[in-house]
Amino acid sequence: MLKTGACRIIICLLISLGVSKISYAQQEEESDTTKTATVRYNPEKGFEFKTRDDKFLLQIRSRLQFRFATPEDQDPVTFDDFKGDNKASFKINRARLKVGGHAFKPWLKYYWEYELSQSNLLNYTIMVEKWDWLKFMVGQFKVEYTRERRISSGEQQMVDRSIINREFTLDRQQGVEVYGRLKGKGVADFNYWAGVLTGTGRGNSENDDNHLMYFGRLQWNFLGRYLDFVGSDLEDHKKPVGLLAVNVVTNQSPYTRFSQAGGGSLAGYEDGGPGQYRVNQFNFESAFMYRGFSWQSEFHRKDVINTYDNNRKDELHGYYIQAGYFFHNAIKWWPKPLELAVRNAGYMPNQEADQTKKRETSAAVNWFFNGHANKLTFETSYFNYDKTGGIPADEWRFRVQWDISF
Repeated sequence: MLKTGACRIIICLLISLGVSKISYAQQEEESDTTKTATVRYNPEKGFEFKTRDDKFLLQIRSRLQFRFATPEDQDPVTFDDFKGDNKASFKINRARLKVGGHAFKPWLKYYWEYELSQSNLLNYTIMVEKWDWLKFMVGQFKVEYTRERRISSGEQQMVDRSIINREFTLDRQQGVEVYGRLKGKGVADFNYWAGVLTGTGRGNSENDDNHLMYFGRLQWNFLGRYLDFVGSDLEDHKKPVGLLAVNVVTNQSPYTRFSQAGGGSLAGYEDGGPGQYRVNQFNFESAFMYRGFSWQSEFHRKDVINTYDNNRKDELHGYYIQAGYFFHNAIKWWPKPLELAVRNAGYMPNQEADQTKKRETSAAVNWFFNGHANKLTFETSYFNYDKTGGIPADEWRFRVQWDISF
């Protein structure tokens, strides 16, 4: 037998060795950064990488949009477009990479979006969203002036936006915005947005003069519930949700229209010089969803004042109404993923150079394999244009589109 003293020494050595091993294992676990973050797939946001303390979140998502169109894809802009050669198309219409999340604090958020097919940086924003009633955003983003344009192209109800989008959208601008939700009791529920922007379009980091773009939106959630910027009632709302919104904007720049490409000119207007066109716009919106039924509409007025031509003013008017329904709520044998949707839109300019009245009637069938993340859309449209003193022109168009995000 070992002596008592020797036993004590051996026991102490074993305890010391055990403690050292436990301490080393703890240090190894702390130095292993793979154990301080989680990785998962979010069907709505893509792949997520998040630290365990929730200080950092990175979300990455890709989207592809395949489209076939005949006799052509683009909406007619002028009467010459009806006379041109028909060119059926099959293309990747959009290829997007989206990255977002938060840093340091869950309420300090970021987002950027890149169009791979055209090598365009579309969005880059930093958002401070600590309070529901007061939030801030800075960067380049899609202005919330029209619901139709603000809804992502991947979450639309139709293949694409209506014929009035070209004339009335503000698209993406650079600047700052304050927004929030003022949620009172019952019908006293409002959202607001207010922004100061360069007013020169995507990719243009400075103004052409000292005139900035000023934008405001007031939205009344008259049923006490918020309706997000999304098409189709995929949530199958058990309680009705709706909104009424008023939007206003004023801007002075060389441009009379905006698009993803930046600033441009409407038909009948020459390319402008610095501060040539003062544009004042007004828009009234409505939207509603309930048990598979969805509705949205916009009514626009746009005044274009040419400061180089004795402040000559033109008035442009436009509207669209759109509705969709998942008929499985009313017909038992109707497939649950199948939605029907219709839209009617019109554009009525009152300008000397172009008084072409444009009308569009479209119908679409959507099959949702996995919500907006994987859907197939069939659409047919009828265009009817009428120029004062001229000959009317009309055209049918058919399009098929597969939109998938992952």
